[in-house]
Formats: sequence, C-alpha cells, structure tokens
Amino acid sequence: MGIRSIFSKPLARWVRQRQQPWREQPGEAQQRWLHHLVSRAKNTQFSRDHHFADIQTVADFRQAVPIRDYELLKPYVERVVHGEPDILWPGKPAYFAKTSGTTSGTKYIPLTKESLPNHINSARDALLCYIDETGKSAFLDQKLIFLSGSPELEQKAGIYTGRLSGIVNHHVPAYLRSNQLPSYETNTIDDWETKLDRIIDETIDQPMSLISGIPPWVQMYFDRIQARTGKAIKDVFPQFSLFVYGGVNFEPYRARLFESIGKRIDSIETYPASEGFIAYQDSQEAKGLLLLVDSGIFFEFIPAEQYFSENPSRLTVDEVELGVNYAVVINNNAGLWGYSLGDTVKFVSRNPHRIVVTGRIKHFISAFGEHVIGEEVEKALQYAMQQQPGTEVIEFTVAPMVSPTEGLPYHEWLIEFAQPPTDAARFAHDLNSHLAKLNVYYDDLMQGNILRPLVMTPLPRGAFQQYMKAQGKLGGQNKVPRLSNDRALADGLLAVMR
Repeated sequence: MGIRSIFSKPLARWVRQRQQPWREQPGEAQQRWLHHLVSRAKNTQFSRDHHFADIQTVADFRQAVPIRDYELLKPYVERVVHGEPDILWPGKPAYFAKTSGTTSGTKYIPLTKESLPNHINSARDALLCYIDETGKSAFLDQKLIFLSGSPELEQKAGIYTGRLSGIVNHHVPAYLRSNQLPSYETNTIDDWETKLDRIIDETIDQPMSLISGIPPWVQMYFDRIQARTGKAIKDVFPQFSLFVYGGVNFEPYRARLFESIGKRIDSIETYPASEGFIAYQDSQEAKGLLLLVDSGIFFEFIPAEQYFSENPSRLTVDEVELGVNYAVVINNNAGLWGYSLGDTVKFVSRNPHRIVVTGRIKHFISAFGEHVIGEEVEKALQYAMQQQPGTEVIEFTVAPMVSPTEGLPYHEWLIEFAQPPTDAARFAHDLNSHLAKLNVYYDDLMQGNILRPLVMTPLPRGAFQQYMKAQGKLGGQNKVPRLSNDRALADGLLAVMR
C-alpha cells in the first residue's frame, strides 16, 4: 500500500467527522452562511441596491432579493466583467468560468478566492467519503485521469477566464499531480479527436485506476481504446476500479458504458456547476447526493409548479419535503444572489439532506453539456425558413443521438413540413450554422469534434398527430416538447411512422 492510500484514510475519517454537525443540523449551517454572506457583501453595489443593512432574517432577505437567472443578473455581471470592483462581492473575482450561453451568448460566472474551496474541496471530499465508507484507497496509488476542458486561460479585464474544468485543473492538489493524466500539454489541445488520440497514447499502457469525466466524453475515450486494442476496458486497465462522473444525465450512457468496461465497478456521481458545487454522492449504499449546506452557499428551493408564478414560495432546507420537484436557487460567496440555476431536484432524504437531479425547469438538450434551449432552436428554425421563404413547418422536435451506429453523436431534428424546403441539405446547414451562432457551447462541441452537425429527418404529414393520439395526448392542452434530453419522443415518432 502506497503513501497516498495510507494517509488518505485518516484524512477521510477527519473529513467525515467534520461533516457531522451540518449533516445533523443543516438549518443552523445555512443560517450561519446567510448571515456571513450578507455581512461580507455589505460594501458592495448589490448590497446598497438591495438594502442588505436592513436584513436580519430569512424573510427580510426574501423581501430584499428577488429571484434572477443569468439574464436578469447580467447588468451586474457585465460591470464585473468590465473590471469594476465591489459590485456583487468585495473586490474582483479570481476567475470567470466561461460557460454556455442562452440568448445572450456566453455567460461569465464569477469565481472568488472565497468560492474556490467549494469547487476544489467538494471534489476532494467526494473521494474521501468513498474511502471512509468503503475502506478502498489503493486507487490513489495508481494513475488517475480527469477528462476535462483545456486548462489554458485567457483574460478579461485582468481576470483569468476559461472553462470551469480547466480552472479547477490548476488547483488539483499537489499530492495527486504526480499521478494525474493526461499531461498539461495534451490537455491544452483544442480539437477533441486529436486530444483523445494523445490521451490514449499517454494512458493506454498505464495502471489506470480512476477515470473521471462527463459520460459521453468517457464513452468516446473507451470506444477509441477498444477500436485500437480490440479489448474490453477491464482488460486494458485491469486496475480500473472507480468511475467519477457528473455534468449530464448519466442514464442514457449507463448500460453502454458499463458494457464497454466489461465489469461492474464503483462509481461516484457529482453535481458540479459553474455557479457552485451543489452535491455529491457520499455513499455507495444510500440513494441520492449529499447537499453541501456548509460550503459557501445559502440555498433556496422553489416548488417547480410555482416557479413561473408572480410570488413563488422560497423554501430553506428545513422547509423542503421529500418527493417534491424544486427549482434550485443559490446565494453564494462569489456574489450570485437569488440566482436560479435552472435545475430541478427532489429530496430523497432529510437526514441528511440528499437530492436527485430531475432535470431543468424548462425543456432543453444537454446530453453533452451544450444547454440548448427552446428559444434557440425556434430562432434557428425561423432563420432557415427565411432563407427558403416557401418552406412551411407544421411541427418539430429535437433530440440527441448519443450512440449512433457510426460517426460522431449529433442532434436529430424531426420536422413535419406542410411545404418542404426546395433544398433540404441547405436547410439543415442553415439550421445548424444559426444554432451554433446562438449557442457558443454547441459550436465548441462541433469545433472540438465531439458533435457532428445536426441531422434533419423529415416526417410525413400527420406524424405528430398520430403520435399524440397514440399517447392519448391529442388535444390543444397537450403540447409537443420542442426539446428532449432523451430519445423517448423521437423514437416514438419514428415507431409510429414505420
């Protein structure tokens, strides 16, 4: 047993012991964080605009700070991006996490010196909880791979800016750097397929024990290794024993990924976001992810059915109920106030508070982390129709094709035309190019050869009507989702038409 695995066990025990107070009394931990956040931000512009000096209770805070998504908080963020200090949080951020945009393009999420431990320590503690529960630590003595974005950073107003995974890569603990793969040079390669080949060159003959990444990226890594070797992953990496994942819904990938591995191994699910590390799987036995109530974030939860109402309920961790779908709102030590993540969760335990991620408050596609939203696909379709004015569309939906029989994954657009375009190939090209302009991350995935351009599947007249009738949902109150994060609707449509 190596030195890392030996010393990790007492560290793991210490971390779990330090967690006990907030696991048992999450409400008290959250109250402390609310008071700390409000007090720490007292000299910021946001504090002055929202009368933080008068806030004494949770009710005061709810009255003073409205719920906002990125678009509504953007006027403050733009001032930070332009270099103004003391706007959302004292001073300036240490980093901006550059993430996928909505209708406004790229988002810049501030990360501060105070908020970085939430990202760094939470990832570490997920592993330590696993070690403490299972006693398994030998994986730390072998090679570990973190499939992530490039660690190369640019600057905006003197503030380092990049993808969250690339930023976090700069803060991997020193004791793990010596056995971390891939190399920094390989990690900075922009083209994903080129990068993937280099990663395989560096790892294929190494004793890999832990592999971490977004599931579709990991699957592509496995596919490429199997194509090169003709072997199952367990035979290429006999010591591979732990898979760490997060970022997208794992279920579409689970069966194929474990089939590629060729054996059952332990896994740890995490719930990181650019805005904050929300939760992680702290037990191989218990269902759900441990909500991190003592990590720089004051949480609020809005019942999903109330989210779009004028005055929705805003609940603390002490007020939530099991099995209810909630939209997640965070207030954190990076200066995000009343910030709606857009994610929905359900609590599966209140002792301690554990959650499962149930989706987004709006329809979306993020099978690869692209976060394509309804407004973007509708604008892309409108643009393509304008290029061929005679085109008429009855109905459409978009779904991901995660595991095609050949080639790269893609988005499939299933469209029922009243009048088809005169040039179908050009129409599909216009759809794809305009969507890439509207959504930066979708464009990044294609530029990096992770996705190929969309595939358009014309459907015969009456296709959607027949599908809705078959589902017992034919009627004006039942709308076809523009976007799905799985293929249930798409495959159902295709099955009806066979």
